[in-house]
Amino acid sequence: MLLLLTAFNSSQAQEPKLKKIFNGKNFKGWKLPENNVWWSASKGILFVKSTAEKKGSILWTEKSYENFILQSDFLMGDGVVDSGFFLRSEDDQIQIGISGSLKRDMTGSPYLPKLRYPVEAKGVKDILKPKEWNTMKIKVVDKTYTVWLNGVEVMTYTSEKMPASGPIGIQLHPGNEMSISFKNIRLAKL
Repeated sequence: MLLLLTAFNSSQAQEPKLKKIFNGKNFKGWKLPENNVWWSASKGILFVKSTAEKKGSILWTEKSYENFILQSDFLMGDGVVDSGFFLRSEDDQIQIGISGSLKRDMTGSPYLPKLRYPVEAKGVKDILKPKEWNTMKIKVVDKTYTVWLNGVEVMTYTSEKMPASGPIGIQLHPGNEMSISFKNIRLAKL
């Protein structure tokens, strides 16, 4: 038992400290889209809402990252929520909400434009709290990413064409009327 506890403590000690990349007040460190009408920041919350024109938008970090852990809380709002995190480019995304092509919840699953959903996150239906805050953690090492939802590992995938470095983006998918909130957006470089 002592050996297990020691192994657990040493693995915990190796986990790097997550640092805020969203300050909860403004968009310092992020690239706001031109003519922003979608994104707002207040009282620790990043809020995004589609307009009547249902145009999409992506909020990108100013910095690029190689290997990292990204963790964020999210709360699905009104409408058909279709959002997610882009990892180093628009070609690797971790879905939050309803897939426009599959018409069902694919939270935690990777979406790649040419491959669609190459794998599906496991057990999300039993883990996701649709009307409450949820926590998503994404670990990216080289070309492999692993996703945890509310503390449960739900998916690992290796993306062969993923770039070695790039910014992180948060998506507002076009074509939907929706809103979603994020808070405690933190990152640790590996």
